[in-house]
Amino acid sequence: MNIIMFFLVGLLVHVVFFISIFDIYFTSPLVHGMTPQHVPLPPPAKRLVLFVADGLRADSLFKPDINGTSRAPYIRSIIKERGTWGVSHTRVPTESRPGHVALIAGFYEDVSAVAKGWKENPVEFDSVFNESRHTWCWGSPDILPMFAKGATGDHVYTYTYPAAMEDFASTDASKLDTWVFDEVKAFMNSARGNQTLLSKLHEEKNVFFLHLLGLDTNGHAHRPMSKEYLENIGLVDEGVAEMVSVFEEFYGYDGKTAYVFTADHGMTNWGSHGASHPSETLTPLVAWGAGLQTAQRASTTQNYNDDYLKDWGLETYRRVDVNQADIAPLMSSLIGVPIPLNSVGVLPLQYLNNSLHFKAESMYANAIQILEQFKVKVTQKKETTLSFLFTPYQVLTDSKQMEFVRHTRELIQKGQFQDAIRHCETLIAQALEGLSYYHTYDRFFLGSSVVLGFIGWTSYVVLVILKTHASLRKPPTSRDMVSGRGFQRVFIGVGLVVSFFLLLQSSPFTYYIYCLLPVPVWYFVFKEFGILVNLIKSIPSLPLSKCFGYFLLVTFGIELLVVSFFYRAMLTLGLIILGLWPFVSGLYRKAKSRSVSWVLSCLCLAVFPLLPVVGRESNINYVLCAGALTLFISCCYLCSSYGRTGLHMRDRRLFIGQMLQVLLCVYVLASTHSSLQMKQGLPLFSQLVSWATLGSSFFVPLLSSTRLFHRLLSILLSLICVYLVLSTGYEALFPPVLSWLMFVWINMEQEAVDTQNVSSRTELYSIDFAENIDLTRIRQLRLDDIRRSYFFVFFIIIAFFGTGNIASINSFDPASVYCFLTVFNPFIMGGLLMWKVLIPFIIVMCTFESIQVSTRLSSRSLFLIVLVISDLMALHFFFLVKDYGSWLDIGTRNHEPQHHKQLHLNRKHKQLFPL
Repeated sequence: MNIIMFFLVGLLVHVVFFISIFDIYFTSPLVHGMTPQHVPLPPPAKRLVLFVADGLRADSLFKPDINGTSRAPYIRSIIKERGTWGVSHTRVPTESRPGHVALIAGFYEDVSAVAKGWKENPVEFDSVFNESRHTWCWGSPDILPMFAKGATGDHVYTYTYPAAMEDFASTDASKLDTWVFDEVKAFMNSARGNQTLLSKLHEEKNVFFLHLLGLDTNGHAHRPMSKEYLENIGLVDEGVAEMVSVFEEFYGYDGKTAYVFTADHGMTNWGSHGASHPSETLTPLVAWGAGLQTAQRASTTQNYNDDYLKDWGLETYRRVDVNQADIAPLMSSLIGVPIPLNSVGVLPLQYLNNSLHFKAESMYANAIQILEQFKVKVTQKKETTLSFLFTPYQVLTDSKQMEFVRHTRELIQKGQFQDAIRHCETLIAQALEGLSYYHTYDRFFLGSSVVLGFIGWTSYVVLVILKTHASLRKPPTSRDMVSGRGFQRVFIGVGLVVSFFLLLQSSPFTYYIYCLLPVPVWYFVFKEFGILVNLIKSIPSLPLSKCFGYFLLVTFGIELLVVSFFYRAMLTLGLIILGLWPFVSGLYRKAKSRSVSWVLSCLCLAVFPLLPVVGRESNINYVLCAGALTLFISCCYLCSSYGRTGLHMRDRRLFIGQMLQVLLCVYVLASTHSSLQMKQGLPLFSQLVSWATLGSSFFVPLLSSTRLFHRLLSILLSLICVYLVLSTGYEALFPPVLSWLMFVWINMEQEAVDTQNVSSRTELYSIDFAENIDLTRIRQLRLDDIRRSYFFVFFIIIAFFGTGNIASINSFDPASVYCFLTVFNPFIMGGLLMWKVLIPFIIVMCTFESIQVSTRLSSRSLFLIVLVISDLMALHFFFLVKDYGSWLDIGTRNHEPQHHKQLHLNRKHKQLFPL
C-alpha cells in the first residue's frame, strides 16, 4: 500500500469510527405513525397559560433573601394558598432549546439539534402547541419559531422581539420580559375590538406561552447572585401577577384558566449552563388554576434527600417533584388535548384536582400513548431483522399488551380506579424500558463491527512500523505463505456474505460501511502476516527487558490518559511523573540547567488541572499577569537569540510589533471588562481590535524568519494575543506556561538524540524550515521514539483538558467572547470558543513538528507511532463508555421525582468529562 493510499484508508477508518459514535449512541429516539390518544371525559380547563422563565434556578425563586422576605411574593403566595409546587428535574444538555422541547413536547432533545445551534428541528415532532386549537406565543426569536415550524396547520402564532435585543451588554436585560408583558396586554386589549380574534380566544383548548429571557441574559452577563438577576426575579413575579389579572378579567373570572410557571434550565453561580450541576438541572414548577390541586400541608416529613425545603422555608408545604418531560402530559391533561405523540413524560397525578375517574382515564391515555411508540419501534425493528435472529422484549409481548388493555378497561369500568392507575404506571415503566431496548437493539452489533475494523487498522499500522522502521528483513512472498489469489477470494467471499446478510435485513446504508470496512482492513493485515513470523524469529536478538519495560510504561500511560477523561486531576499526576524523566534517563547529568527548567515547567503546568474549570471565576488580573509573562518570555528569548544568531531588522520589528500587540490585547480586554461593568456596552474600538487580532493571527507568523525558534515565537505571540482577548481568568496563563514547557521539551529532546559530536545548541538555532530536508540524515525508529510520541499524545490531552474540557464549550461563559460580540449568536460564539480550545493544541503540534525536524526522524515515522497510541486510547475509551447516558450526561442527577421512584425511570450516569 503506497503512502497516498495509506493516508486515504487511515482517514476513512477514522472518519467512519467518528461518525459511528453518532449512529450508535446518538440516533434520534423519535418514531412516527402513532395514533393520538384522547381522554373521553371533559377537561377541567378551557385554556392554559404557560410562563417559562429562561435560566431561573429553583433556589433563586424559592429561597428568601437575607432578611427573610421573598423575592417573588406573588408566586410564594400561590405555593402557600392556591397551587401545587415542586422541582422540575432537567437533563443534560441544560440548554434553552432542549429544555423547551422537553417542556412542550415531552421528550429529551435529539442531540443532532446541536448542529443547527439548537434552533431548527432536525426531526419533526409533535407538541402541546401542535395539539392545541390555537397557541399564541411571545418571546425570543431563538425559541418560538421552532414550535411554529413544527406545527401542522396555521394555528401557532408567534410574536418576537428583534434578535439584537438579546445583548449581554445591555444596560437592562429585564426589558426583554417587560416587552413580553406589554405585548400580551396590548394583544388582549386589541382583541376586544376584533371579533374574529375574540371568537378564537374564547374557544377551548387554547394555549398562551410567555417566554421570559431576561433572567437568562442577566445571569450570563452579571451572574445569578447579582443584583440585576435577583431584581429581575421580582419583575417577573410582578409580571406574572399582572398577567393573571389580565387573563382573569378578560375571561370574566370563569375559573377555567390553568397556569403553569417553570423554567427550561437553571444556571451556575458563574453564569453558565449546559452541564449537570444541580444549579443547572433543578428548576421551579408552580401550577395553579383550573384542574390543579390547591396548596396542601405536608402531614409528615417529606422524603427528599436534600436540605432545600428548610432553606426555602417551605418544609410544611407539600412538594411534588417531576421530570421536565412530565410537564407536557400535565398540560395536555388540563386542557383535554392528546399527549404529544413522542412524549415520554409520565402524568404527575398529584398536581391534578379532579376525580379518580378522570385521573385513571388520563393515565390510561398516557400509557397507551407510550405503548403506541413501543409498537412502532417493534415494527421498525422487525422489518430490519431476520425473523430467526429477532429477539423480542419479553416483558411486553403482543399478548401481554392485549391483556393490559383489556384488564385496565375492565378496572376502569368497574370503578377500581386506583388499581387501574397502578396498572398504567407499571405498563409505562415497561414500555419505556422496551423503547430503550429497541432503540439500542443494534448497538452491540454495530459497535463490534466498528471495533473489529479499528483493531484491524491499528494492527496494520503496527505491522507497517515493524516492516518499514524496525530493521526487520522483508517477509516471504505470498507464494511461500499462502496463495495470494485464494487469499483474496476468501475475503471477497466474506464481503459478499456480509452484504447479502445486510441486504436481507434491509439495513441502512451506513450499516454496510461499518460491517464491510473490517474486510479489506483485515485482508491487508493478513497479507503482512510474514512480518510477525520475522519478528518472532528475531526475538533472541532483541533487548527483551527494555522492550517489556517500554510496553508496561506505554500501557500505564494510556490507562492514565483514559482515566484523565473521568478524573482531570490524573493529568497532574502524569505531569509529575513526566518531570522525573531527566533523572530516570540520565539526561540530568548532561544538561542540568535544562533538566531543572523541565521539572519546574512540568510542576507549574501540573497546577492547572487542579483548578476549577474555566469560566467559574472571572478575574482580569490573571489576564494582565499572562500578558506580562508572555512579554517576559519573549524578551528572554530575543536576548538569548540575539547573542547566538542575531536578528534581522525585519524580524526584530515584527517581534516588537507582536509584543506591542500583546499589550494592546490586554488593554482591550481590560477596557471591555470595565465598560461592560459600567453598563456602557461593547466599545467599537475593542471590537475592531479583537477581530483584527483574530484575522492577523493566521498570516502574521508567515512574515517571520523561517528559523525554528523565530517562527515558533511568532506563532506563539499571534496565538496568545487571540487567547488573551478570549480569556476571563486564570486560563490566560495556560498558553505561556505550556509554551515554556514546549521550548524546554525541544531542547531536552535534542539532548536525548545522539548528535554525533555536533553541537546541539548550534544545530537547534540554525535549523531553517525553508531548507530542503537532507534525506541521507533521516534515521530509523528507536524505542525512545515511542516515549517521544507518547509525550506528544499526553501534551495534546493536556492542551485540551488543562483548563477545562470539551464539555465546557457546552457549558460556556459568554463573557469569554465579549470582546468580539455581546449579541447572542450560537454559531459565532461557539466558533470562537472552539478556536480558543484549539490554540494550545496548535502550540503542541508546532512543537512536535520542530522536534521531528531536529531529531532527524521522518514525519511519517512519528505519525505512525502517535496513531497507534491514539487509536489504542480511543479503543479503550470506546469500551469504557457503554451507554447513551454516559456520553451525553456529564454527571449524575441528584434528585429523583417522588412519583417516579416506583417506576425506576431515573437512571444514574457515569461522569464522562471531569468538571
